Amino acid sequence: MAAGQPPSSVRTERLLRAACAAMATAGALLLGFSAQTKTVFFVQKKAVPKDVQALWVLIVAAAAAAAYHAAQLAWCLCMDRLASSAGCRRLGRAVAFASFLLDKGCAYMVFATTVAALQACFVGLLGVEALQWSKLCNIYTRFCEQIAAGTVCTLLAAAGTDVLSAFSARDLFRRR
Repeated sequence: MAAGQPPSSVRTERLLRAACAAMATAGALLLGFSAQTKTVFFVQKKAVPKDVQALWVLIVAAAAAAAYHAAQLAWCLCMDRLASSAGCRRLGRAVAFASFLLDKGCAYMVFATTVAALQACFVGLLGVEALQWSKLCNIYTRFCEQIAAGTVCTLLAAAGTDVLSAFSARDLFRRR
């Protein structure tokens, strides 16, 4: 390893944080800007994510996760410069513990909201015959495709955040 270069695990964590921030941002943007207008029986209807509360919550959660990952990435870059100086060990453990808790919380938040949005989207995709809810994706095809792409992006961001929490756990228990 060259002098001044961070270990490969730190580089991997940085890369994964950047990828999670990018995927969460892409998911929030795809979900937030998806809309489609159709004319049904001479009435124009517009499908937007606010029509499904779970999608709106997912947009907010994905945007918060993207901001969190960007802030954590900036924090990692700042701490690399400060890590060379002899700092307080106890403070390092507290920061590692806080990072672990925040990573776990972010992973749970994004995963839970994504699964809730998926459940709501399956109702729109398949309909519920017992409640006489029709299949909306037959009418709003482009809207459903954009929602599917945004949901996949946020699901990938949730999986990456879960891997990042494993990195945080390793860092926390390494500081014992």
